[in-house]
Amino acid sequence: MRIVALEEHFTVPRIVAGISPDAVARRGFPTDPNFLWAQTIKRAELADLGDARLADMDASGITTQVLSVAGPGADLVPGQPGIDLARAYNDALAEACAHHPTRFRGFAHLPLLEPEAAAEELHRTATQLGFHGVLVNGATDGRFLDDPRFEPVLAQAEKENLPIYLHPGIPTEPVRAAYYDGLPGNFSFTLALSAWGWHADTAIHTLRLALSGALDRHPGLKIVIGHMGEAIPFMLDRIDETTAATAKVHLKRSVRQTILDQVWITTSGFFTMVPFMAALMSFGADRIMFSVDYPFASNARARAFLDALPVSAADRAKIAHGNADRLLRLPADHM
Repeated sequence: MRIVALEEHFTVPRIVAGISPDAVARRGFPTDPNFLWAQTIKRAELADLGDARLADMDASGITTQVLSVAGPGADLVPGQPGIDLARAYNDALAEACAHHPTRFRGFAHLPLLEPEAAAEELHRTATQLGFHGVLVNGATDGRFLDDPRFEPVLAQAEKENLPIYLHPGIPTEPVRAAYYDGLPGNFSFTLALSAWGWHADTAIHTLRLALSGALDRHPGLKIVIGHMGEAIPFMLDRIDETTAATAKVHLKRSVRQTILDQVWITTSGFFTMVPFMAALMSFGADRIMFSVDYPFASNARARAFLDALPVSAADRAKIAHGNADRLLRLPADHM
């Protein structure tokens, strides 16, 4: 069985090195040289786009990774330098995909501080580099994609018929200070990121696109969120019930229908049955796609979880590759 994984990450150390440490620190990334983006073991795994990554994929039977940038990127760098940085990342990824065309595919990295240029880069990556969508890491300059400034990006993604993957980013400083600071040990940082804040932030990002009317304005826009739906599946009916009256006035559809019409979810980083059952019951097997969150999660654990899912063989195939094939329009030689 072919297996396509959508939330799989890479970086290019020489490009990261060109980003101002002050910009990195302002966005909340630790600047300790022992942290992830500098010297830890994950750096080598993120930077490898060759034999070691392929061997890990092969050991778990993963056919294709759709790769995206992790860590500090062009959304921290304004003006032409940010545009150049995004192009450099995308060109590096395109080169890796060209070397392993059946194993690696790409999500674009955009200079979101320059939305018009970001739309142009999205078009370039789709038409010249053969990428299959775009991944956005949380808020840009404190704003999510429902902000009017990002309208060119939403419009271009809809025009290209390419999904936008809403990936977590570090919550903005005021949110970190109000909700997460002051806990003992490493709890503040962990709670702000992988234990809770990442997922809450991405859920809010998704819901703002629905509640603001952005998804109504762009009914062909496709959104992907990871981590088994960022808690939205088990909250969806509650959200719909409490927004119903206002939605009738301001939106073309209920919030629940808007989400189910335009949002897909992946299994990235979540390998237990309770969140999967909530996702399956809320979204159905046609809207769930396999992902690992490599190298921050284990290919082997993710594959074992896929094999253990309590679904039919046909639904397992949809989750493993069929839904991704259709949504990302993967080329025939990948099928």
